[in-house]
Amino acid sequence: MSVIFEATIKMNDNLEWFIEVKDTVDGRIENCSDLDEFSKKVEELGEDYGGHVDEVRWGKDDNVPEQVIDELRVKMAEHRAAIEEQTGSNITPVAVKKDEAED
Repeated sequence: MSVIFEATIKMNDNLEWFIEVKDTVDGRIENCSDLDEFSKKVEELGEDYGGHVDEVRWGKDDNVPEQVIDELRVKMAEHRAAIEEQTGSNITPVAVKKDEAED
């Protein structure tokens, strides 16, 4: 069984963004108002699968403005950098040239 979560960026009635996280295995849905809450919810949902999540698929609703996406990209990069600094290891795979990967 693959454990896949869907993270969809949405806008509420006050035109504030939030992230809806859906567990595709059992259909549970959680709403997160920031990236810290998102991380905690993914971790909590993943506990039901021994902490193993195969993939988080990202998407956005059509009414989400590009500036919101840009803001989230910056916040996600900052969040990733903080985690990498805290753990002392990269959490983002580093790209390798194809000919180097074949060696």
